[in-house]
Amino acid sequence: MTDLLDRWFHFRARGSSLRLEVLGGVTTFATMAYIIIVNPAILQHAGIAVEPSTIATILASVFGCLLMGIYANRPLGVAPYMGENAFIAYTLSAMAMPITWQQRLGSVFVAGVIFLLLTLCGSRLWLASAIPHNLKHSFAIGIGLFLLFIGMNEAGLVVHGPPPPGPPVRIGDVHDVKVQLALGGFVLIAVLMYWNIRGAILIGIAVIGVAGYLLNVGQAPVGIAAWPWQYQLENVAFQLDILGVLQFDFLTILLTLFLFSFLDTLGSLYAVGSVAGMLDDKGNLVDVQKPMIVDSLSCIFSALIGTSTSGAFIESATGIREGARTGLAAVVTGLCFAFALFFVPLLQPLQKFAFAYAPALMVVGVLMFANVRRLDTDDWTELVPAVVTIAMMVFTYNIANGLTAGLIAHPSLKLLCGQWRAIHPGSALLAVMCLLYFLYGNVH
Repeated sequence: MTDLLDRWFHFRARGSSLRLEVLGGVTTFATMAYIIIVNPAILQHAGIAVEPSTIATILASVFGCLLMGIYANRPLGVAPYMGENAFIAYTLSAMAMPITWQQRLGSVFVAGVIFLLLTLCGSRLWLASAIPHNLKHSFAIGIGLFLLFIGMNEAGLVVHGPPPPGPPVRIGDVHDVKVQLALGGFVLIAVLMYWNIRGAILIGIAVIGVAGYLLNVGQAPVGIAAWPWQYQLENVAFQLDILGVLQFDFLTILLTLFLFSFLDTLGSLYAVGSVAGMLDDKGNLVDVQKPMIVDSLSCIFSALIGTSTSGAFIESATGIREGARTGLAAVVTGLCFAFALFFVPLLQPLQKFAFAYAPALMVVGVLMFANVRRLDTDDWTELVPAVVTIAMMVFTYNIANGLTAGLIAHPSLKLLCGQWRAIHPGSALLAVMCLLYFLYGNVH
């Protein structure tokens, strides 16, 4: 069996072994498994039922991991992204125009198709170079702060302020036991991550969930295992509305979801590639098209099955640190997700209480904010668009506003400051598209 697996995955040639691949795959699952709890809890704000959404989240993860392992032969776990789910649930819910959850899934599907077509036609490098590095980092920072703010709001740490002229937000009731539990969960996860404890986020969610039950603000699971088909996946699977999103008002939504998926995938691939020694002498990934195709297909599958955008998880670096070097680790991660299909009752209580899952949103937000150290703060034409991007995302409670504003601000400032030679043609094209949205679209 070992020799048969090695002939397909070539783990010995990459300095690994069957034991290390299995260990790496299980470790990656432990660090990613929190998405089973958090993703459906977020998407319920988009009108997607929690129980079938949980099954869809797991199936999307199984599909992506197995495809990444068998086809791309990379040790990368794939699951619905954090950030994209918040955009689907919170940003789109704040839109002035009515948008159904079926149209939200349709937007994910169309964005995935665009991602796939651009990957197949070889436009990946051209588009990657069109988006300035500072803006890429500002996207991650802005989304991180957005997730942090959502987590604090879900936890009750931040609440709506009094009527004007009072402040728009204020601190919540810190004497509320649920708020205290959420604070404790945030601190616990932060400490566990400092000590590099595997599955820190999942452990933190579980511990706070148990604590909530003991303090009579939570509930115990009604069971441990159940057949997955009893959760009526058909209520969300293949319910997407594709034709409904093929209109001008959805331009910024499609652009945002596409850029999210593209940039998250690119960032994750290079980050874990550097950890695993998969970069060539010039710092480029070898045969990068295969994992990009996997992520685009995973995005399409996610929309079909009833969940948000999927892609390679940066948490895969934990499995790589354990020695994983091939797609066999991703296959193991996918099988772990498949096993989790039968234990949904054990996780359900944690999805219903914000004090249990909100700390995870806050911690992921902090992790994404770490990109601030990569910002170029010396060049004013780089710093201003980055800050505009971050501020517009958080202060307008709309990720798309920040992304589009930054794409407009960067080439505009370069042009006005006499640095027009530094403007990439693709950057100019994106700026025009975003400007049309602000001028004629349904801005919210």
